Amino acid sequence: MPSSAELFAEAQKWIPGGVNSPVRAFRAVGGAPFFARSAKGAWLEDVDGRRYIDYVCTWGPAILGHAPASVREALHAALEQGTSFGVPGPLEVEMARTITQWVPSVEKVRMCNSGTEATMSCLRLARGYTGRSKILKFEGCYHGHVDALLVKAGSGALTLGQPDSAGVPAGFAAETWTLPFNDFKALEALFGRHGGEIAGVIVEPIPANAGLIPPLPGFLEKLRELCSAYGAVLIFDEVMTGFRLAKGGAQEVLGIRPDLSAFGKVIGGGLPVGAFGGRAEIMDFLAPLGPVYQAGTLSGNPLAMAAGLAQLRELEATNAYARLEASGAALEAGLKSVLAEWGGPHQFYRRGSMFCLFFTGRPVHSLADAQTADAARFGSFFHRLLGQGVYFPPSQFETCFLSTAHGPAEIEATVAAVREALP
Repeated sequence: MPSSAELFAEAQKWIPGGVNSPVRAFRAVGGAPFFARSAKGAWLEDVDGRRYIDYVCTWGPAILGHAPASVREALHAALEQGTSFGVPGPLEVEMARTITQWVPSVEKVRMCNSGTEATMSCLRLARGYTGRSKILKFEGCYHGHVDALLVKAGSGALTLGQPDSAGVPAGFAAETWTLPFNDFKALEALFGRHGGEIAGVIVEPIPANAGLIPPLPGFLEKLRELCSAYGAVLIFDEVMTGFRLAKGGAQEVLGIRPDLSAFGKVIGGGLPVGAFGGRAEIMDFLAPLGPVYQAGTLSGNPLAMAAGLAQLRELEATNAYARLEASGAALEAGLKSVLAEWGGPHQFYRRGSMFCLFFTGRPVHSLADAQTADAARFGSFFHRLLGQGVYFPPSQFETCFLSTAHGPAEIEATVAAVREALP
């Protein structure tokens, strides 16, 4: 098999940048990416034979670890029945019923093929339902590569130092207002001036695409209050947090009920998937019942439904969320002890099975705070950690993920590796 270096050189001939998603190129940390040969449990193995404890978890979906038996068995059984039907199938109904049972704010749900499709559909639905055009988002929150939302975006756009994208017409961007996350005064001022023009507000309830940024007490409650008062649709982007932080996602943990929610990642069991849902009176504006059009050839694909349902069933049956919290707490305690010994400027944030280390002495409450982090120091740390056999996301502005496959041995090894890797 070719080496990672050989594969990357070949890939750059045929794929822009050699990768099919920008952050994979390692541009933010320098060097060249490794190419995976296989993944099992908490571990990745590259084509060069090196093994890594994986804290990317395919950017969130691998909550049970890589290639869990339950998901592989479900995929095998589904594959025997066909790969796609083009007509409704029973697994779509079961997935919809499961989502609505697990997430109280969701009365009806529609499947799609990615988180980007889910957030895009939420915006169109909010506009169709309210008859308004303006959308409010928050700086550093990434909601997929939707034209109207690539404004002050996080994730790969931020990693590449380009929080806005070429190719987005100015007229599209003009329909989107942005505010700093956790800024109460700016939020109240905008609603006071323009609340009647806002169709929807989209937010990651716990932003995880500029690193992990916790909401300040009362901020999301204020947002819910203002949306209700002005008739704007509150949209929670739970593509990352949904079904990962709890059965009901971040909205269960935080105790706030949005009008619409976007989902993805965990509900596909590692296959491409998206979903959006919410109040029935809003969802019924979708075709064929209403005037808002949305469609997808592979929406509700039986393989993704089978894999996702198997993963959700195992999460529920094995008390996984309590186990993930315990593992997260153990890792946090170990890392905080090592970081205290090191003594350099840092902030560490964790929520359940998601965590982030910023190399800054400034508490991180917004994108501006996150951007004070020392990206060069993170790059050095990343490569030294990789050399110790631990894979963190290749960007200071991404979030790490735990899985149920990360046991005491992996956590102990990670703490030891971080001790050696700190610059």
